[in-house]
Amino acid sequence: MTDDPKDWEVATRLVRGGTARSPVGEVAEALYLTQSFVYDTAESADARFAGNDPGFIYTRYGNPTVQMFEQRLALVEGAEGCRATASGMAAIHLALTGLLRAGDHVVAGKALFGSCRWILNTWAPRFGIETSFVDAGDTAAWKAAVRPNTRVFMIESPANPLLEITDIAAVSAFAREVGAKVVVDNVFATPIFQKPLQLGADLVVYSATKHIDGQGRVLGGAVLGQNALLDEAFRDFIRHTGPALSPFNAWVLLNGLVTLDLRVRAASATAATLADRIATHRKVKQVRYPGRPDHPQHEVARRQMTGGGNEMIGGGSLVAFDLGTREAAFNFLNKLEVIDISNNLGDARSMATHPTTTTHRSMTEDQRLEIGLSAGWVRLSVGLEGAGDLARDIETALDAA
Repeated sequence: MTDDPKDWEVATRLVRGGTARSPVGEVAEALYLTQSFVYDTAESADARFAGNDPGFIYTRYGNPTVQMFEQRLALVEGAEGCRATASGMAAIHLALTGLLRAGDHVVAGKALFGSCRWILNTWAPRFGIETSFVDAGDTAAWKAAVRPNTRVFMIESPANPLLEITDIAAVSAFAREVGAKVVVDNVFATPIFQKPLQLGADLVVYSATKHIDGQGRVLGGAVLGQNALLDEAFRDFIRHTGPALSPFNAWVLLNGLVTLDLRVRAASATAATLADRIATHRKVKQVRYPGRPDHPQHEVARRQMTGGGNEMIGGGSLVAFDLGTREAAFNFLNKLEVIDISNNLGDARSMATHPTTTTHRSMTEDQRLEIGLSAGWVRLSVGLEGAGDLARDIETALDAA
């Protein structure tokens, strides 16, 4: 057995990574539910605040349970470091705010989660930051949008809710040419299926609320990358603005990571089966699933959703399909008996949502139509139930839609 956790298989990293046992030798990771820490002497406190003693100071700055979560996720991602946050949106806000200054410019895909669009459309302009939105699947459009003051490329791939794919390697290559940083929201692909840092990205962002927890219990987020960049861009921001992940939530997320590989692969296999069955139903106008050859960017997905290997290993647990009208979408959702109506995703329980009236409600109708999100679309997050039961539930609801 190698002594270097970086040489472990992914499954071993998910179970063992970052574990730091206390002197009592507990099996499960310890939950350090504390606000602050004590020092043997005044000199010790002085040294710790000066940065000469690596111990903990205050849970807003760092905590042993949170640190275990950060180290484990970094191992799985193949990142040098990780900074955990209280939610996925806290992670997105941290990543952008830490990299940007007044007068800077961002290039982002049009197909972003609604709250991400709000930050770039409404929040960032208050501080003199402009954003150009491009068709995420058009690599040339990213390059054409570059300005002399472009500092960040914001990618979400697959994107919420229609699973649009961005060529991360291509965008990262010309981002380096212009001195811009690439931030990738990797929530839909998970670190199991996609490794943005290996594709050239500078930072990877997660809502750990989704697949990492995977059981609908807690909120959490994370930003991963090189330690030098994390320290330069975020160290003081985290300390003084307080987006800290709670120790209890970190403890729950640590335990979620243990089964992440098993859950994501199982859900993805079922999602692929369901996508094919949904596509054959007479009431379905269109299906989007990265693993299907008819996905507009299927070839890009095949190249980059490989888990760092050479072949595509999964299309993810999300399927989107168009029923034509809001009425048909609502009728479908209201007829589901096994699958829950919910705005969450990445859960062990299958969930379906109507994006235009929930997750992407904050976007204007023109903005939604610009990314192809009309009122008939349904987003399905596939869980761990039996594939046959889910297929029957979906087909029964489609028949009644």
